[in-house]
Amino acid sequence: MADDTGTDTEPLWRDLLGRELRRARRERGWTLTETAERAGISPQYLSEIERGLKEPSSEMIAAVTGALGSSLLEITSAVVGELYDVGPARPLRPVGGASALALVA
Repeated sequence: MADDTGTDTEPLWRDLLGRELRRARRERGWTLTETAERAGISPQYLSEIERGLKEPSSEMIAAVTGALGSSLLEITSAVVGELYDVGPARPLRPVGGASALALVA
C-alpha cells in the first residue's frame, strides 16, 4: 500500500478491521442499520468503523462481532491474514541512532 508520497506503508489495523467487518456484514446480507441495531451502536458509527475512520474500543469490536454472530478470534484472524497478504513486516530500526544491540540490552 502506498501513502501520499508514493512510499510503501503497512495498512492501519483500523482499515483492515473495518474492511473485514464490512465483508462479514455483507456476506450475511445485512444493512448497516440492521447490524448497528444488533450491536447497540449508531449506523453512522458503524459506517465510520467500516471505513477505517474510527479506532473502535475493544468493547465496540466485541459488540459488532457479536452482532455478526462471529467471534473476536475469527475477525482478528482474518485481519492478521490480510496483514500477511501485504507482505513481510519491515524490521524495526533503532530510534535516535542507537544500535539494535543497545536496544536489547
